[in-house]
Amino acid sequence: MTSPLLTSSLHSLPLLARGKVRDNYAVGDDRILMVASDRLSAFDVVMGEPIPGKGELLTRMALFWFDKLKDVVPHHLTGEAPEGVVAPDEVAQVRGRSMLVRRLTPLPIEAVVRGYLAGSGWAEYQQTRSVCGVPLPAGLSNAAKLPEPIFTPATKAAMGDHDENIDFERAASIVGRARAEEVKRVAIELYRRAADFALSKGILIADTKFEFGLDAQDRLVLMDEVLTPDSSRFWPVEGYEAARAQGANPPSYDKQFVRDWLEQARVDGQPWNKKAPAPALPAEVVEKTAAKYREAFDRLTG
Repeated sequence: MTSPLLTSSLHSLPLLARGKVRDNYAVGDDRILMVASDRLSAFDVVMGEPIPGKGELLTRMALFWFDKLKDVVPHHLTGEAPEGVVAPDEVAQVRGRSMLVRRLTPLPIEAVVRGYLAGSGWAEYQQTRSVCGVPLPAGLSNAAKLPEPIFTPATKAAMGDHDENIDFERAASIVGRARAEEVKRVAIELYRRAADFALSKGILIADTKFEFGLDAQDRLVLMDEVLTPDSSRFWPVEGYEAARAQGANPPSYDKQFVRDWLEQARVDGQPWNKKAPAPALPAEVVEKTAAKYREAFDRLTG
């Protein structure tokens, strides 16, 4: 792994946007260089400490899934080396952590697919016996596997805000019914394929979110990241049943160490208010989080 990168600073390309994790640069009018930093966000706040190796692992995992799922839907990768579009003194910033992709028109919804009840889905189910307008059987418990994967879209929030869960009818009103039906069908197929493969590696994909764009011919294209610990909830098979029996959340391959520590953190003697700036993360929390990302990648890809 290369040195941790909290923020990229390329002088040879114009910066388009800096997200929670990725820095996007324009490459001409038709391509984007996506640089995955080692930033980590929790509770929609970006931490001040990088997670060493995180950006490279996210990129390698996304490339792995783009290739494995390429027969389901086209993806945005150009196949070109990112190092070839930056200045020589910038290569170290992009090597191993970047993707050179086609510029698309992003759809303004996130395609969330859930195979298990967790997070906001579990909270909503307890109130309505449904998730995003999808009715579910009575008697399900936290982390229960759903009878079938469900499509539960969300609107994209500005940085620092929370995405809003919506029902299918709202999604259809935003992108059109035919397009919403296509996104639903493709997203569920992507999830099924990925979940079956991950299970063979001892990992349950509880839920995930996909992002899609349209190319110049109005065709649906898979974009952004795909099936990483940042965009998905990965649970190891071992420990899942024991956690469910206790009504607890199963252990996960993500930033749970950070979230758990922040829930107990105090600033000036008071619990942290989950607003920027975040308290400094201890080295042990950073190291454990980095190890979880590595373990997920190694387990999935061998």
